[in-house]
Amino acid sequence: MKTTLFFAAIGLCLTLSCQQNKEIPAEKEAVIPEKTAVPKTAEKPILNDAAAILARKEVPILCYHNIKDFSDSAGEMTKTYTVKPANFAEQMKALADAGYQSILPDQLYDYLVHNKPLPEKPVMITFDDTRGEQYSIGAAEMKKYNFKGVFFVMTVSINRPNYLSATEIKALSDSGHTIAAHTWDHHMVTKYTGEDWETQLVKPKAKLEATTGKPINYFAYPFGLWNKEAIPEIKKSGYKMAFILSTKRDSIDPLYTVRRMIVSGNWTSERMMEAMEATFKNTK
Repeated sequence: MKTTLFFAAIGLCLTLSCQQNKEIPAEKEAVIPEKTAVPKTAEKPILNDAAAILARKEVPILCYHNIKDFSDSAGEMTKTYTVKPANFAEQMKALADAGYQSILPDQLYDYLVHNKPLPEKPVMITFDDTRGEQYSIGAAEMKKYNFKGVFFVMTVSINRPNYLSATEIKALSDSGHTIAAHTWDHHMVTKYTGEDWETQLVKPKAKLEATTGKPINYFAYPFGLWNKEAIPEIKKSGYKMAFILSTKRDSIDPLYTVRRMIVSGNWTSERMMEAMEATFKNTK
């Protein structure tokens, strides 16, 4: 009898022990600590030198001025610097149909300096001299294809008749276009002395920044004319890149001699496409 009671007591103890083990809350069970994540070493950004920048394939950059109708008897300067609205519309459609995607200067800078990728067929669409139809016709036509452009503003003309108003400039900036500087009064850079640098580079930048509420990092030379003396002043004024026309680039500061191509009013959309692809075909 004593033996039976002994084994019964042992059995009761084992049963209670098992029940207690099952009732241990999950949070009190042994937890295997996770491995501490080892932080990855930050990759150093690529910073291309002048030779590497020049070795990058050039991106097609179109330069427009006036977008308005003109007669067959118009002078050659008018025909060169003015594209009819119907032709501009055809050219935007031709770019879209060919698979081109618009890019902006920030993307171009990252491509040239940091080897960042661009769309397969990039194009930059730029406008000089602050003409009002660049907003009413140019931006409106580009919107159909989700194109964004770069508007190089000559600040003396802001709010004048037939030129962009401060409100329109702000609206362009707010809708994703880039606003950039084109001097105060289109005085050519190669003739600057003394206070001209402040008047033509620094003050326009400040005025456009106040108008848009954004940094103004890019500049276009009036008439596309530049010299080596201007580049240090443009850098000192806080610009990251400067744009010329289809002339030779500087081997030391290629970021301050980025090429563009004027779109002539004499061209059809087919001729414009041919000229663009020939001008920027595999060029370095």
